[in-house]
Amino acid sequence: MSSTLPTKQQLEFLNWEIGVFFHFGIRTFYEGHRDWDGKPMPLDGFNPTILDCEKWIQTVKATGGKYAILVCKHHDGFANWPSKYTEYGVHNTPWKEGKGDVVQEFVTACRNHDIKVGLYYSPAEMGYTERSPKEHDDYFINQIGELLTHYGKIDYLWFDGCGSEGHQYDEARIIKAIRTMQPEILIFNMWDPDVRWVGNEGGIAHFNNSNLVTMLDISVMTDEVNSLSEQKFLPAECDFMIRDNWFYSEYDTDHVKSLEELMGIYYYSVGRGANFLINIGPDRRGLLPEVDASRLIEFGNEVRRKFANPIETTVELTDNGFCITLDKARLINHVILREDLTKGEHIEEFEIAVKAPVLHQSAVVHIGKTIGHKRIIQFPVVEAAQVLIRITKCSGEYELLLPEVYYCN
Repeated sequence: MSSTLPTKQQLEFLNWEIGVFFHFGIRTFYEGHRDWDGKPMPLDGFNPTILDCEKWIQTVKATGGKYAILVCKHHDGFANWPSKYTEYGVHNTPWKEGKGDVVQEFVTACRNHDIKVGLYYSPAEMGYTERSPKEHDDYFINQIGELLTHYGKIDYLWFDGCGSEGHQYDEARIIKAIRTMQPEILIFNMWDPDVRWVGNEGGIAHFNNSNLVTMLDISVMTDEVNSLSEQKFLPAECDFMIRDNWFYSEYDTDHVKSLEELMGIYYYSVGRGANFLINIGPDRRGLLPEVDASRLIEFGNEVRRKFANPIETTVELTDNGFCITLDKARLINHVILREDLTKGEHIEEFEIAVKAPVLHQSAVVHIGKTIGHKRIIQFPVVEAAQVLIRITKCSGEYELLLPEVYYCN
């Protein structure tokens, strides 16, 4: 298969659209710590007395999310599962007298609610340079092996490049091990990626968010990029925090993103053909903060309210797109377009025009670039009896899926 054609797993990933990230671990219990600060976080502090991953995933489901990602090991090295390759993990904490396994509870909850399972693992950690490169690769592969062989099918493996800048890994060996253990897994952004980081932690995809790329952003700690040997089809994912911190903090409760801002990020991510990945930090009890969970559900309800009922239309193919006839002349302000990506991405430029009884000719209301998996186009309210979709530039034979027209207040 050409590297510019998507795999079945990549197309499924784009259909997930909304995911929820859970940063939870030893740092949850030590307020004020930051990445790479080197401050000690003793194991006796970890004790989420009423941890409830079921409630986490019920919130994902109510939000309309299709996948969830758990931080299994962050840069601090703490293992959220009883790893036999480190003493710094749940098995040496007071929680459940050392017999608990956050990863198992998370995976079970995801499967109970038909949510795709994503596991986050930081390749780098504090003090890892004290090992030789081979020793660290061995440790890395051994821990990843536990995650990929002890919990059944894992859909998504999320690697964080932060801290790995300049470090040499045996990439071929690592990838071979992962692909052998989980042949259908999606890998985020590093070495042999199926999915790419959008390049910021604000949840915003570029206006021209093509799935066809020749380079990858690495981490927030460097402006360097990884150049690919050839152009590849790599969907983008837009990760961001619902608050000001990835892990729970009791001091930013007033900074939970508003519904208005979450909807804006939805337009900037899913509306530009990328996935929306929102982070929420479970608290020290092991529960989602009520204000955060309520805001997520409110967001999901608003997406459904706006886009559940498109206007009734009749769609005809034209030489360069579609002619969409509405059931009657009415006000509109949104059009949703999708390119059929099974044969690759080919649309490079398009325009949307409207016709109404008061217009002598059609009038262009939007000019855009790529369409990709989904493009949500919002424009000022206008009366229309017909909407014309015109593909003005393409790189090959394309196919558009049926468009949708909305009036959303």
